[in-house]
Amino acid sequence: MKKFLLLLSFLVNALLADAQYLKSSNQAIDLAFSSNGSQTALSLGWSHLHGLGKKKNFRIGYGIRYSQNFGSNTTFVTAPAELTSGQTGLGVLFSDYIPENFDTLTFSKYSVGSFNLSIHLNYRIKTKWEVEFNIDAVGVSFGKKQDTKYESNKNTGFGEVQPASPTSLNLLLTSDNDIGSLNSELMARYWFKPTWSIKAGATFIFAEYTTNNKLYLDNDRFRNKALMGMIGISYNPFRGIGL
Repeated sequence: MKKFLLLLSFLVNALLADAQYLKSSNQAIDLAFSSNGSQTALSLGWSHLHGLGKKKNFRIGYGIRYSQNFGSNTTFVTAPAELTSGQTGLGVLFSDYIPENFDTLTFSKYSVGSFNLSIHLNYRIKTKWEVEFNIDAVGVSFGKKQDTKYESNKNTGFGEVQPASPTSLNLLLTSDNDIGSLNSELMARYWFKPTWSIKAGATFIFAEYTTNNKLYLDNDRFRNKALMGMIGISYNPFRGIGL
């Protein structure tokens, strides 16, 4: 909670730092809650959009986002693309998984914090309605080291305890090529007041841990992918329609 309050203070101060600049831009501070029942994510971020074309209804932008992802009785599986599908690059999008290469880490409880730069694609349908897709691009993750139950598909080290920590580097590549913990949203936003809006949609979030030791197939990275329902609220005191 302290991290959320500190980040909120930073974002508000940044948003109010130069009023003349901000009045000519589309910016928002977003707070979102996501859950699928067993896993939950909280996120706080700031985004800045730039309109394209004559009407500027299509907008692209950038932002920063802090996410806290946590859950219980959660399984993480082998992460690297070269093991999950035997390929890297764009080829992972069209290749089948290799089940015999998947090992698991099981957490009784986990919690991963991440701070990332984000990419935003936004389309304004009407004055008060928008749809948007956004995704984390690069950043860092943090969290406590903890013991997990490791199970190998080849029955090597079955049920043994392995210490693991959140993977430090986050990097958007493609699908299983991605590294670390990354958050993304597909959502609709409604501005019910000139400076306030609500949003709802779906969150798709990756969380990743690295074990202290190299395990089967010389792997030490394990990933969980979670699809969650999302609701949130946005605030922009300098929102300008038509920008």
